[in-house]
Amino acid sequence: VECREVFGWTLDEWLYFGGYPGAAAFKHDEAEWKRYINDSLVETALARDVLQLQPVRKPALLRNLFGLAMMHPAEILSYNKMLGELREAGNTTTLAHYLHLLATAYLISGLELFSRRASRKRGSSPKLVVWNNALISATSTRLFEQTRQDFGRWGRLVENACLAHLLMTLPHAAVVTYWRENGGEVDVVVESGGDLWAMEIKSGRGARISGLARFRRHYPSAKAVLIGSEGIPVAEF
Repeated sequence: VECREVFGWTLDEWLYFGGYPGAAAFKHDEAEWKRYINDSLVETALARDVLQLQPVRKPALLRNLFGLAMMHPAEILSYNKMLGELREAGNTTTLAHYLHLLATAYLISGLELFSRRASRKRGSSPKLVVWNNALISATSTRLFEQTRQDFGRWGRLVENACLAHLLMTLPHAAVVTYWRENGGEVDVVVESGGDLWAMEIKSGRGARISGLARFRRHYPSAKAVLIGSEGIPVAEF
């Protein structure tokens, strides 16, 4: 709403450019906009908010982990797969710790698997959520129109924006997770104040609506929410 009122942006523009006010002046020159985001925001956040405030033995690994998350927003990625894609040597414990450090700087969070069994949650693969879509777009070689025409990539941006919105606006005591079991999957599960919500974000990439029904068979008290087409419009959400 703020970007629409102040800058005249559409929802699609906000989903891609992310809404950092200092970068808004460069929107019509995407190369300059990307440089601003990377030099003034990404580099500052990594160098000042993460590397200077926390002991990091492998800073190159942390930076590469950040870059990997930009390539896989709103995706479930196992730590072993991450290790296979990263150049710096490390282990799953180190990656989990570095992902936590990035979360404390409000850059990236790794959602846990929803489960009533603590052992399954501890061994689960994280679902990567980037706190602002501008970080994803600025580290990509694709431009706005190219990204908008790639339905798979655009769907990830829409889902990531919705997940980041939940992380930023829900009470601190709320727990945000995802669910996947025996072929069924739900994009996001929210527990707050004794209530349970299962949410699916549909953005033209083949939403797994059946996952909501499957989840509610396991947890009948859960409230099902569909976001996007055939559900709550993304802008309203």
